Amino acid sequence: MPSFHNVFLAAFILAYGLKLWLALRQMRHVYVHRDTPPAAFADHIGADEHRKAADYTLAKTRFSIPHLALEGALLLLFTLGGGLQWLHDGVAGLVDSPLWQGALLLVGLSVISSLAEIPLALYRQFGIEARFGFNRQTLAGFFADLAKQAAIGLALGIPLLLLVLWLMAAMGELWWLWVWLAWMAFNLLVLAVYPTFIAPLFNKFQPLEDDSLKARIEALLERTGFKSSGVFVMDGSKRSSHGNAYFTGLGKSKRIVFFDTLLGQLDPDQTEAVLAHELGHYKRRHVVKRIALMFALSLALLFVLAQLKQADWFYAGLNVSAQTDATALALFFLVLPVFLFPISPLMSLYSRKHEFEADAFAARHSRASDLIAALVALYRDNAATLTPDPVYSLFYDSHPKASERIARLQSLAGPQALRN
Repeated sequence: MPSFHNVFLAAFILAYGLKLWLALRQMRHVYVHRDTPPAAFADHIGADEHRKAADYTLAKTRFSIPHLALEGALLLLFTLGGGLQWLHDGVAGLVDSPLWQGALLLVGLSVISSLAEIPLALYRQFGIEARFGFNRQTLAGFFADLAKQAAIGLALGIPLLLLVLWLMAAMGELWWLWVWLAWMAFNLLVLAVYPTFIAPLFNKFQPLEDDSLKARIEALLERTGFKSSGVFVMDGSKRSSHGNAYFTGLGKSKRIVFFDTLLGQLDPDQTEAVLAHELGHYKRRHVVKRIALMFALSLALLFVLAQLKQADWFYAGLNVSAQTDATALALFFLVLPVFLFPISPLMSLYSRKHEFEADAFAARHSRASDLIAALVALYRDNAATLTPDPVYSLFYDSHPKASERIARLQSLAGPQALRN
């Protein structure tokens, strides 16, 4: 029987080899189709705009390769390279409490990984995004965001880590069930407070002032039976020219948010159609379904972790001698993505199914032709490629390909929709 060391190494090679192969496929496919927009879009997206989208996609995909190398190197360093054991030995001398030793170990792991990512994040924002005209972030703003994210992460993460580690030590064989309940409560709390307490730390949210558009939106909300705490405009333009819209929150904290950039890209009919799509996610209970799926998967994974925590071969195979609750947690969540990546197409397929359902909802409660026009405008203005590699999309794309999405909407609106 192969050792876990060899099993992990084989899974690592498979996952990272697959990711590299997918990136190379994406670059080749996008480059081959760089010069000519798909026939269905030729009247709406010019050759220059199509080439810009292709070049933007190529730049992002090319950038994913060094990011992949860094991610893989850190994983090997912390596992087979003995880095996690070294980190454990380092924090063990700082405090006497096993609980705080475990929390410091996990925080230290996160800090090292985050610091290693900063140079690549800087290049992505001020290199790629700036080169294609999308960046509006300042260097000071970039580091201010990092500081806020770190402060919020520590404020929320350390109490959660201490609670999880305490439950693992105090609740006997069923600790994983108690941790799962705590994890569910934490996530629901964050979802409830995010719109009013966390998001405003990063952006300004102003009530929608356009009375005509506001009246249209209120009419749409009334006929779809959606109640929210308000419709807000977010200053997304202070970081990027990309446009978006979303709704967030739970219960009475639900709110609808438009990026100010989106309102500048779309006319009122198109904006209403985009909102109808977002409402479709709510009315089809996609958010609830995804939360339920996340909770079910987390319960199953915590049960698996409970078995691995007692297995000597799990630690030995990853070059860790300290068999503690914290090292078990760290190792499990370090190696988990390696084993789950080959099945990621299932999650992407589930997400794309939801997008089709939300589009169909929008077609019933607004006009499919308006949503098509909005999507074409967003593809063009955000330089989204219209010709992704099919296999790459299978793994990574949470939204259907543009051609599939438009074709589905055309079947609801009539073939003239894209031409209008």
